[in-house]
Amino acid sequence: MKKIICLYLILQLCACSSVQRVDQDAAPAVERALLNETASERPNILWIVAEDLSEYLPMYGDSTVSTPSLSRLAREGICYDRFFSPAAVCAPARSSIALGMYPSRIGSNHMRTGPWFRSNLPQSVIDNYTKTQLPTGVHAYEAIPPAGAKMMSEYLREAGYYCTNNAKEDYQFVKTITAWDACGKEAHWRNRDQEDQPFFSIFNLEITHESQIWARAKDSLWVEHDLEVQVPPYLPDTEIGRRDVRQMYSNIKQMDAQVGDIIAQLEADGLLDNTIIFWYSDHGGPLPRQKRLLYDSGIKVPMIVRYPDQRQAGSRDGDMTSFIDLAPTVLSLAGIPTPEHMDGHAFLGEYRQDEAPSYVFSAADRFDALYDTNRAVRDYRYKLIKYYQTDKPMLLPVAYREQMPIMAELHRLKKAGELTADQALWFRETKPAYEFFDTQSDPHELHSLLDDPAYASKIAELKDALDLWQDRMSDPHMMEETEYIATLWPDGIQPQVTAPEIHRTGELISLSTTTAGASIGYQLVKAHSVDTTRWMVYTEPFDVSGETKVRVAADRVGYKMSPVVEAELD
Repeated sequence: MKKIICLYLILQLCACSSVQRVDQDAAPAVERALLNETASERPNILWIVAEDLSEYLPMYGDSTVSTPSLSRLAREGICYDRFFSPAAVCAPARSSIALGMYPSRIGSNHMRTGPWFRSNLPQSVIDNYTKTQLPTGVHAYEAIPPAGAKMMSEYLREAGYYCTNNAKEDYQFVKTITAWDACGKEAHWRNRDQEDQPFFSIFNLEITHESQIWARAKDSLWVEHDLEVQVPPYLPDTEIGRRDVRQMYSNIKQMDAQVGDIIAQLEADGLLDNTIIFWYSDHGGPLPRQKRLLYDSGIKVPMIVRYPDQRQAGSRDGDMTSFIDLAPTVLSLAGIPTPEHMDGHAFLGEYRQDEAPSYVFSAADRFDALYDTNRAVRDYRYKLIKYYQTDKPMLLPVAYREQMPIMAELHRLKKAGELTADQALWFRETKPAYEFFDTQSDPHELHSLLDDPAYASKIAELKDALDLWQDRMSDPHMMEETEYIATLWPDGIQPQVTAPEIHRTGELISLSTTTAGASIGYQLVKAHSVDTTRWMVYTEPFDVSGETKVRVAADRVGYKMSPVVEAELD
């Protein structure tokens, strides 16, 4: 009975318990209340998303390179100091952003499930990917969330927003036809139907991506060879190591310039004063022992939010915040309550929860064909990582990462017996069952305090919190992946949404589908022409007077889209 009561109390903490906060880390409550006023104004919302970036920025205490565009956002906005990804790699992280749900709940944490290979490329390319980057017996598939779970942008479209994504998807499932008004290299708020229509626009900046460390290494225009850099203690402070770190900072400068270009477009359109800007990174840094690992270097990321009237300008927010909170927050800013299926909470806007969560959770599983199973829980100061496959080495030789010169340098030093003690930690032949860190005194997470009796109570608390969270997730990644796929695709066949039905009463059309949780999109044809790239979201019966044809399809996240149904209206 005592254990049941303890688990219940932890569940409440995981959901929305209050914690004692340091004053300088938390925005005053009276000022927070002011943030809610924006909800009724139907603001434009702009996301600028960098890739593979930790807090290597002046507003986070690193002045190695100047970032005038981001520094401006920081001066005029709010910097978030405890913002985390539930996954340390892009596709699982993006699935959590798109749905507001943990990847460990929706089965999207294996990197990758490969739906875009399945649907967009020639069969020969798909076969090669399956052979070289997926485990034996695993075919490309889509993660399937619970019925009714929709991509966050669809809720905004239903509320009248024009929604665009430029241009990366990589959600672990194919985007639904109702997700975006436009998705691609040309997607832009400037293409919306009316100038006064509110928009939600995403711009994904790839220049800080891990691959750009080696892709730009031979181009002297893209690196500052004399830049003085501080190399993290778990990486080699050699000429090769410093060169790759310099490249990372040079890429940050280029990314900052791209941010400036987007803001300049917003200003040129006269929209800066009614647009809320979010800038953040899709997970931790690009260097070895950052991306793909559950240390803070892999999951703790910078985020800046700027309001049109610069309210809270220059302030910092110290609440625990996760990617699963982004969808509820954007919806809240648009005056839309959080859908029941979402795991996160709104931290801004009309439906903001005043009590922040006590914990954030993260997970790491398969990378390409290499399986691992790691889980982490973090509170305001302490981190617990649980390793399930302790017989495997800490370092998984992911082929993509092995292309990086600094990675080759680590292998050279290991072979020569010249790794430092901090560097050698990643090369351990087996993993401990747990690691426990004080992230305040040990920000690089190099000294596990698991066996220190002074922390026994905190360790027990985090273990219970992690176990309870996994129970809540019904974590499908604890299954063999082939068995899990079989539960999604019976007999190896992807489920498909049933064809929608069209009902006409006079000049009104209503639509329906029998597939639970499916959305319906439609296109109206005039003079035998139609924009086949854009589907309108069906929410209620609509007038078709003057139209010649209606095209209808239904879609659900993770399912194959229904057949397209057409009806002549003449």
